[in-house]
Amino acid sequence: MGWHWTDHDRVRRCLDEGADPEEWSGGRPLHHAAVFGSPEVVADLAGRVADVDAPEHGVTALWEAVVSGKPENARALVAAGADPWRPSLGGWSPGRLSLAGPTPGLFPVPAGVRLSGTERAAVREARRLIAALDEFHHDGFGLACVAGIDAAEAVRRLGAAPVRDKVTGEILDDPYGCERGESLRIIGVTSVPGGCVVTQPWGYAPQMPGVLTRLSAGTVCYGLYANPKSGNQGSIARNGVIEGWDLHPGGGPYEDGTSEEVLSAYLYRHSAVAYCCAFAGLRPTGPRAVAGPPDLWVALPDRDHWSH
Repeated sequence: MGWHWTDHDRVRRCLDEGADPEEWSGGRPLHHAAVFGSPEVVADLAGRVADVDAPEHGVTALWEAVVSGKPENARALVAAGADPWRPSLGGWSPGRLSLAGPTPGLFPVPAGVRLSGTERAAVREARRLIAALDEFHHDGFGLACVAGIDAAEAVRRLGAAPVRDKVTGEILDDPYGCERGESLRIIGVTSVPGGCVVTQPWGYAPQMPGVLTRLSAGTVCYGLYANPKSGNQGSIARNGVIEGWDLHPGGGPYEDGTSEEVLSAYLYRHSAVAYCCAFAGLRPTGPRAVAGPPDLWVALPDRDHWSH
């Protein structure tokens, strides 16, 4: 099939010639079509499977359609008998989760089903935060969002020193033409409501373990490296201890996520930087803390920052 999941004629021909509607490439075709296919393909497959709500990795095809922002595919699945109110990850059902998304009227809502006040507040803040940060190209970019401390305190904890404008100007003009070890020591730090943001437009330094553990003493921070080769890599440090590593901010809900974690992952899907800020409780009002220029450019001390 390759990427031809919107080609209904091709899919139907494969099925008519004997392709298994229950299995494709180690997974369920209906789940794949719910994300990548057209409503016509979804409806055709849904009419050929034994159970339209059969789970894969703990979720139904309808859940995948809702999380992926494919409302027409979701409607096709419900028309084929899928249950929008079946509990799934974190206790959320696809229908209730859709109330937090861009199409809250996707399904008729049973009496008594609604978002809580806390959940509605989380939705409002996610929309505000994503809009405030705006979109920018961030491959190769490093970030740490730190709760409860300002830029000056972050600099003190790291033992960093101010950098002359001439040095930062040369690096910004050609970050990969400079000596790599020296450029990786230079970071930007900016105070925002709720804490501070540590950035490096050209590298991963803000989420090195030795940086995160020092920044997180008595608090929590979320680190991000937008790896050009493998995608967004996240990490969590709390009170000087690394709690999570090789996470995937902006990548959607985890199978074992709590109710709050599932909602946050859904709200910030494809918005990794906003997710990091939200996790740490930061409330920037614009993109400068992330996109620059920062409040301060400083140099990390010459030591092993990969050590915890």
